[in-house]
Amino acid sequence: MSTEIKLSQSTAIRLEQARGKGMPEDQILQAIKAKDVAAFDAVSEEHYRYDDFISYADEHGENLEAAVQEGYRITFNTRGGLGIWIEKAFGLQPERDFTVGEGIVTGLKLKPEQAELLAKRLASNWVITDSRDVPEGQELTLKLRALVYATSGPSRSDIR
Repeated sequence: MSTEIKLSQSTAIRLEQARGKGMPEDQILQAIKAKDVAAFDAVSEEHYRYDDFISYADEHGENLEAAVQEGYRITFNTRGGLGIWIEKAFGLQPERDFTVGEGIVTGLKLKPEQAELLAKRLASNWVITDSRDVPEGQELTLKLRALVYATSGPSRSDIR
């Protein structure tokens, strides 16, 4: 039985950034195995550098090799971080391709395989609350799990 690989939001964003900028999987794996941070220089951005990418993963028990090869789930998503992850993973732009609000992401149109990948990667503090078929594939609404329960759970008058 395999266990689910967990990555921090920051690590996941950097991994998807490398993929999105065209770094081949074998090169990513080779850099991780060699602990060669410089191999990521070509995909580095001002706010998303790789200086501590490998050392952070090592210190926090994140198995980068397995995450690249088998997939992963993000441990916790902030609303801003989720928007950035979606941008890096699917090449979409916030406010143009989807909207990030307080505890909600709306208008996210993904191909079926992308929607499936999102469901596998999404941290457990978020849920997909709505999915409808559109020409592009699926249009999804994501909500913070706590807000879903707050609006669908028992009302204060029910709790005595």
